[in-house]
Amino acid sequence: MQHETFHYPALSDVQSAAEKLNAFVPLKEDLSPLYQPLQLGAKTADNRIAFQPMEGTDGTESGAPDKLTIRRYERFAKAGPGLIWFEAVATVPEGRASAHQLMLTEDNVDEYARLLDHMREISLKENGYAPVIVMQATNSGRYSKPTGVPDPIIAYNCPPLEDTPLPEWRIVTDDQLRRYEEAFGRAAKLCRKAGFDGMDVKCCHRYLACELLSAYTRPGEYGGSYENRTRFLKNAYRAAKSEVSGDFFLSSRMNVYDGFPYPYGFGVHEGSLEPDLQEPIRLIRELKDEFGIPLINVTMGNPYKNPHVNRPYDRGNYVPDEHPLEGVSRMMKGLSEIQHAIPDLPVLGSAFSYLRQHSPNLASAMVDGGHCAMAGFGRMAFAYPDFVQDCRRDGCISGRSVCVTCGGCAQLLRAGTPAGCIIRDREVYKL
Repeated sequence: MQHETFHYPALSDVQSAAEKLNAFVPLKEDLSPLYQPLQLGAKTADNRIAFQPMEGTDGTESGAPDKLTIRRYERFAKAGPGLIWFEAVATVPEGRASAHQLMLTEDNVDEYARLLDHMREISLKENGYAPVIVMQATNSGRYSKPTGVPDPIIAYNCPPLEDTPLPEWRIVTDDQLRRYEEAFGRAAKLCRKAGFDGMDVKCCHRYLACELLSAYTRPGEYGGSYENRTRFLKNAYRAAKSEVSGDFFLSSRMNVYDGFPYPYGFGVHEGSLEPDLQEPIRLIRELKDEFGIPLINVTMGNPYKNPHVNRPYDRGNYVPDEHPLEGVSRMMKGLSEIQHAIPDLPVLGSAFSYLRQHSPNLASAMVDGGHCAMAGFGRMAFAYPDFVQDCRRDGCISGRSVCVTCGGCAQLLRAGTPAGCIIRDREVYKL
């Protein structure tokens, strides 16, 4: 199905298109709901805008932030979001997604501490407040490329993701999983030492913890039943919790819908590709009750296989069989269902950037309507970080500066080269 590129100059044009598609895309002209504070446990975010974890593939080989990494977070801090969800940081060397993915160690923890201090100083000077900063701790699992070539660690063979089954020795053993659980404990200790406010036990986009949620066909104590499929994530939380104290918190960026048929997709109805959020809601509620998570960062899909699910777009080589507004609607409905099911847990949402200059209007309507508590921007943060203060000052953002959902940043990431916006940030990133 070929779609026209984005052609909605006015909010009314978006509303009309959404109505024709019977899509849930609420919009609000008043953006003030985005500029209310949000309590996150013992921390307070100045506003309801978050920058999502956008990996730059530009760390040093030892895993420390390099010049481009520092430049990116300087730009993010100056922009003034209430929360910066710091990009994926590997918990073990073999679980790095590239040779230049960040990896926090005893040897480089001071470099992270200096970067965090620098970010807070910039935001305090420019905006009068410091952001809440959460580090995303990851094991890349299926997408591990620690030396720059694929070296996958899989939970099970998954036909929707494989042209031919991967060798059995690629399947991680139960003993290896136990070691990887403990690695999240070490990561949390270093994360706290570096000065992050919290840590995300990454559970999205079919990286290791996420893939295990759909391990229906895996034998043993990490597959089959709900209790087994959630074992790794909960044990990783327990390992992390044992190493930290005080107001440091844990959370997750979590896939609540994979978009693959049963038995290969989490949060999916048997017999169809429709979302079924019963298990995701149960899991999120259990994480809140046992670990006191102060928010949950909700996403969907797999950027390698069905990127339109979590990043609706209308450009690129792969054309999905749905209108981008239908993808936006799926995400917004999912956010709303989870927020209403667990009203005392703030939900951080995704997939706003497709609406370009109207994305803050969608975010404002979602927050104001109680469908989520915070709006997360990833691609837009690469392209146009200053939109946060432009919205606050002008009540709108420039259509000439927005992300155009071309997917170029994701292509750079998959290639293992420094990633950013190939359209708006040519000072560093060249076409």
